[in-house]
Amino acid sequence: QVQLGESGGGSVQAGGSLRLACTGSAYTADIPYIGWFRQAPGKEREGVASVSGMGSTYYSNSVKGRFTISRDNAKNILYLQMDSLKPEDTAMYYCAARQRWTGSVLDPTSYTTWGQGTQVTVSS
Repeated sequence: QVQLGESGGGSVQAGGSLRLACTGSAYTADIPYIGWFRQAPGKEREGVASVSGMGSTYYSNSVKGRFTISRDNAKNILYLQMDSLKPEDTAMYYCAARQRWTGSVLDPTSYTTWGQGTQVTVSS
């Protein structure tokens, strides 16, 4: 089973950028989906973006146009480029992988392997 570890979180001002990275023990096109999720204090974990083994990308409406997800199967790294950050983007960000091809790709309950998370804080 693939193991995941996030890095790249930090504190930025609104309008700034961060790039998160998720290093995996093995990313291959055989892993159907790898995605980014976030959880703010007192809120449920929500899907941010996901990318399929075929390279198709999916985004939540709240980040579409501002965040970009990409995966490098050769280097076993998943990225999340976050631009035009807003205070409401403040959360713990997690990467996760799932073995299913079917179902909502941004549904966190369908992902079975998780990293430990990295904190992103955006100040106004």
